[in-house]
Amino acid sequence: MGAGASILIFSVAIVLMIVAIARWKVHPFVAIITTALLLAIVMGIKLDEVPTVVGNGFASIFNSIGLVIIFGTMIGKVLEVTGAAVAMARAVERTVGRRHPRLAMMLIGWIVSIPVFCDSGFVLVNPIGRSLAQRTGKPEVSLTLALAAGLFAAHVFIPPTPGPVAAAGMTGLEGHLLLVVLVGAAVSVFALLPAYWFSGRIARSVTAEETHDEGVGEAEPTDEVPRISAFMAFLPIVVPVVLMALGSVARLVSLPEGLSRVLVFLGMPVIALMVAVVCCIPLLTRRKMLSRSYQFTQEALATAGPIIFITAAGAVLGNVMSASGFVDVIKGLGTQMPAMGVLLPFLIAAILKSAQGSSTVAITTTASMMGMFSNAGSLMASMGFTTPLAATLVVMAIGAGAMTVSHANDSYFWVVTGLGGIKPRDGYRTMTLMTLLMGLASLAALLLATLLL
Repeated sequence: MGAGASILIFSVAIVLMIVAIARWKVHPFVAIITTALLLAIVMGIKLDEVPTVVGNGFASIFNSIGLVIIFGTMIGKVLEVTGAAVAMARAVERTVGRRHPRLAMMLIGWIVSIPVFCDSGFVLVNPIGRSLAQRTGKPEVSLTLALAAGLFAAHVFIPPTPGPVAAAGMTGLEGHLLLVVLVGAAVSVFALLPAYWFSGRIARSVTAEETHDEGVGEAEPTDEVPRISAFMAFLPIVVPVVLMALGSVARLVSLPEGLSRVLVFLGMPVIALMVAVVCCIPLLTRRKMLSRSYQFTQEALATAGPIIFITAAGAVLGNVMSASGFVDVIKGLGTQMPAMGVLLPFLIAAILKSAQGSSTVAITTTASMMGMFSNAGSLMASMGFTTPLAATLVVMAIGAGAMTVSHANDSYFWVVTGLGGIKPRDGYRTMTLMTLLMGLASLAALLLATLLL
């Protein structure tokens, strides 16, 4: 099959997949896996080999990143139900709040969204923003958008949020999760700079309506239900980062063999996050919720399940692309595709995000197309992204695309505008334009990084 025909078939398949998700409301798992199967048949993979190609792609996610997604979701659930997420928010508010309320809300959102989904994080923390606006006299819209930006940046860039974790696993970075965390934190700063400026400027022309939402917030402490301390609240987030950092140090520095083995073991992402889950037990105990841990685990698994299966379906699509020879077609285009660099994954993710609304689906689907940096037959390798750092920049580009843009087909758009009292007609002037600026700023930073590194 010629290069032109292969590219046409692949393009048609992706368009049909997007239409199925966005227009026909087909579940992303069904749409992606069906697209992968049809693509495998049309691209000429032998019928008796198709089950093996599909099975290997599907199983690869469970082998690499499945448990990380589950543990990360469990941590987020505990931080949400115990009020620890709000305790973290209040700690930042006390430190930064009155003097720089916009910065405080942005930092609060950025921290809370690392373990908690941005939609849930906004519901939890928005009451603090409303209260802070009343106490400081600052425009409520500016604090709402600052909070939304902070939440969104961490949501698409920083593990253990499921989207970035899944992208890391699908691109072969499951053993370099600390690198993804650090680079994600750095890139998110570039996304937040224009958001900080925009959230202040747009408040001059857009005002918030009164809402009747009381928010969730943190339950008032009593003798029976004491308040969560900031130390306890931050522990499940800080501990895995420290363990992964120590594991990285142990690989680079000469240490006693026994100590080195222990640190490397504890620094493995799945083990570090398992320890973080254990660190959640004091939160449940203090809030007298330990007896409800089974319920919370079930709820976390219900949240993680669809993400894992969508991610696995994306891995099937990526495996089909590799097995069908599509990557060889891309290689045959010479320097045209490699010259696009991180712009290609950004554009793919941005198209998927704008078309169907879900950042997580955009991230996982794009990552599946790129494949693993260590696999010579992947699109990632064919474009020259063959090191952990280069692959991490690709993951960041995917995240940047997955925030470009939030509009009416995105649930987060309606959460922010609805609870933030922003009129629907102003949603495009606020959330959509702000996420466009964030995505483009992130892309600019990544393009510069690829030139310098």
